[in-house]
Amino acid sequence: MSSVIIKKVEGKKDLKTFIDFHYDLYEGNAYDVPNLYSDEVKTLSKDKNAAFEFCEAEYYLAYKNEKLVGRVAAIINHRANSKWERNIVRFGWIDFVDDLEVSQALFQSVIDYGKSKGMTEIVGPLGFTDMDPEGMLIWGFDQLGTMPTIYNYEYYPRHIEAMQGFEVDNRYVEYKIHVPDTVPEKIVKISNMIQDRYHLRIKKLTRKEVFEGGYGRRMFELVNETYKDLYGFSELSEKQIDQYINMYFPMADLNLITVIEDASADNKMVGLGITVPSLSLALQKCRRGRLFPFGWWHVLQALKFRKTEGVDLLLLGVLPEYRSKGVNALVFSDLIPRYIEYGIKWGESQLEMETNTNVQSQWELYDTELHKRRACYKKQI
Repeated sequence: MSSVIIKKVEGKKDLKTFIDFHYDLYEGNAYDVPNLYSDEVKTLSKDKNAAFEFCEAEYYLAYKNEKLVGRVAAIINHRANSKWERNIVRFGWIDFVDDLEVSQALFQSVIDYGKSKGMTEIVGPLGFTDMDPEGMLIWGFDQLGTMPTIYNYEYYPRHIEAMQGFEVDNRYVEYKIHVPDTVPEKIVKISNMIQDRYHLRIKKLTRKEVFEGGYGRRMFELVNETYKDLYGFSELSEKQIDQYINMYFPMADLNLITVIEDASADNKMVGLGITVPSLSLALQKCRRGRLFPFGWWHVLQALKFRKTEGVDLLLLGVLPEYRSKGVNALVFSDLIPRYIEYGIKWGESQLEMETNTNVQSQWELYDTELHKRRACYKKQI
């Protein structure tokens, strides 16, 4: 008989316990970047997250000897399951102490939930959609995490690999890209050429254009189109798009966002780069993920006063029919001078599928380090 007791999250008090467990487990860790508590509440609350239009979920807490020792979310994304023709229950928000009995009990709770809903596979770590962090860190445990990704202890993958039936479903790589002193000459040449040959133009946005002129919506519609074939992706709904516009853009530095339009096709949006100052160090200073009493100041310094040397390449996308035309070069011909002006020293690529060599090839002109690897695991249930 297992000595681990699994409790389903019921109500706001349990949800607070669920969220706070990560802060407790990683307190003082030099590499973990904790999410803001308020963001976690919004994402995990069924009345606040637009993904619950097509998702359902339950959250579980693990106790041993009356002590909280783990947590996990069990998620079913019906839209993604329909698209990819798989009956998957996702596991996410997985955290546990280094005790195999605890991790096994947590995974079993997700399996039991999935079976009760007719699912035949467990896969993860995944969130509700691709806009949530995904992929278990399997290499690069001594590298600083980022806001959009998961950090986990080195024993996590050892636990899952010790469990019968689990295998890797997808692998990711992440690059640290050092900002050059000037825009590489080849990038300048490609940018000039494609602007003349293909009538492509760099578009910088105003807040009015984002919120009132439809550009915010158009950017996420482009994300839907460019990400549609990526692992596990499900199309963002209208309600989700509205949610993300209001989430990302009020505090965004629009100098670090670049849109590419085709002037020969009624200024059709064909590519974008949404980058944000790295909040990693600022978020580490937010006590238990709270902005108050002092956390807000560190976040504000990073966002508004540029007190950071890094930038997160949050969303990069190019329409399929334009990918061979050098649009990414045009994006970075605009962004690199802005990074240099801001004193940015490096960028984080975020997750790239290990097999997506076309995406990785864009970094060949830069000084880069492959510094993290991740995996999603699957098991038939």
